[in-house]
Amino acid sequence: MSNKTQYLLGILFTIILGSILYYYFCCKECMANANTDETEKIMAEPVDNSTKMAFIVKDQQGSLDVERNEHFNFKESYFTILEPLSNSVNNAVVEVKNYMLQDSLKILHITGYYKSSETNNSAFPNLGLARANAVKNYFVSTGVSSKNIDTYGELNDDMIPDNEYIYYGPIGFSMSTHDAVDTSRMEAIQSLGESIKENPLVLYFETGASTLNLTAEQREKVANISRYIDKIHEAQIHVIGHTDNTGDAFSNMKLGQKRADFVKRYLMGNAISESQIETLSKGQEEPITTNATDEGRQKNRRVVVTIN
Repeated sequence: MSNKTQYLLGILFTIILGSILYYYFCCKECMANANTDETEKIMAEPVDNSTKMAFIVKDQQGSLDVERNEHFNFKESYFTILEPLSNSVNNAVVEVKNYMLQDSLKILHITGYYKSSETNNSAFPNLGLARANAVKNYFVSTGVSSKNIDTYGELNDDMIPDNEYIYYGPIGFSMSTHDAVDTSRMEAIQSLGESIKENPLVLYFETGASTLNLTAEQREKVANISRYIDKIHEAQIHVIGHTDNTGDAFSNMKLGQKRADFVKRYLMGNAISESQIETLSKGQEEPITTNATDEGRQKNRRVVVTIN
């Protein structure tokens, strides 16, 4: 074998050996690192086990059959609808609306769901009812009469939010047809109105207080007032501010109005229409007990919420 051939074979051997060593010491390590990075990426990516309810409205007594995968969504412990709504949901609402406008006897039942672990920051007895009322208002904004919508709240501890604490579709729908000769529904509403007038919602204010912490009974009264004005459109909510006799009469009249306006904003923040709320102040003119004691003055510092 000539020296030239031996030289070329040596070069070839060196290249092959170098490639083997490079793969063993470099590429193999790079591939291992790449696999490790990919594994870590997969492990770090959160798993979404959230509950996703479909938008379904069917009328067993008619032809309506609407079903969409997307729905109204809410953040945990909130009753405000997350926006923007998808085109799919908007189109579904329009389809339901058009169906109801063709038959004034159709009643849409909306049930809002909530978990016991959520905090109810609404004025309603539970967060589910507050969510149902938010969805009701959305339907009303499209042209559906609130007279044809009933709302409910229901506990559902099986719901699971996503990693951003969003509940997907905690709302259920059903459709029924009202019997035109059955007057029991309107009689129940009229009875509810009389009950509200006889036992109005009374909210007491500490001096300088700017928040409201409603009791279960007070929340139930808010729900009843909301339900009544939904069915009796000409009805108005009257919010009347009262004070004790501390200070002068003119200042107390302004303070009573300030408290009434505060309650109005609170009700508006809980999905009650501004156009159906009237406020006024009686200042210190109508005490319900003596102003001679701290207890008496506290009872006189109040806002009364009723209907006309």
